Amino acid sequence: MKISASFLSSNYNLEDTIKYLNESSTDYIHVDFMDNTFVNNTSYSLKDLEVLKNTNKRLDVHLMVSEPLKYIDYFSKLNTEFISFHYEAVNNHLEIINYIKGKNIKVGMAINPETNIDVLNPFLDLIDLVLVMSVTPGRGGQEFIYNTVNKIKELKEKKNILINVDGGINKDTIKLVDTDIAVAGSYICKSDNFEERINSLRS
Repeated sequence: MKISASFLSSNYNLEDTIKYLNESSTDYIHVDFMDNTFVNNTSYSLKDLEVLKNTNKRLDVHLMVSEPLKYIDYFSKLNTEFISFHYEAVNNHLEIINYIKGKNIKVGMAINPETNIDVLNPFLDLIDLVLVMSVTPGRGGQEFIYNTVNKIKELKEKKNILINVDGGINKDTIKLVDTDIAVAGSYICKSDNFEERINSLRS
């Protein structure tokens, strides 16, 4: 299992947080980007995120926005491996999938905790990853929703596809999820030792 570290909640300013993550052994940096429309919150601005140009870590971008097409060009110019957008946020799923693919970036589709995984059926052969939300999207530090475990099991029975889980991940909850990637935010970045926390997730 690979670790993707989210910096949405941190003990440090953005520049220092990215520096410490860059120096750590995390596999990815998870970029939460919000528009205060799809979710009732905003994140760092695109200008703030210029700091990501200085990292050699691959980026796992999570667009919690109602118009993903507005932001794909920006993130495609960074060291981005995945761009995930929300099934619930749009009606033009195929257009977005094809646009991301056209940038030679892997496509992820995110689903909220209350969304049935069957909605993904038409897209599973077209996308590279499913981002399973194990908290309500929009803010860090929430507790893990345990029904997520069953959702992941159902998804694995449907298709052999990369699965990423995001929300409430710590050294205890990570033992419950059988996924390819796990996003941990406050557990890592609200600590004084990022590497120690990352290693505890791997062990």
